[in-house]
Amino acid sequence: MEFNQRFSLSQQIEEVKRELAMRGRVYPTFVIRGKMRASEADYHMDRMRAVLETLEQLAGEEAVSGG
Repeated sequence: MEFNQRFSLSQQIEEVKRELAMRGRVYPTFVIRGKMRASEADYHMDRMRAVLETLEQLAGEEAVSGG
């Protein structure tokens, strides 16, 4: 079994949403403390949102195809 097959798309989506929520709580503190630039935090949040968008698109395609 391949690694990505161990977790369903819905489980992967759930995990990315959890990660986004955690970053949304933690990154502002990092920025305030100077551990991360605001632009860097935004960049990483945008990348993770793109991952979520991709997974949700795949889940929609899977639902349509009956996969």
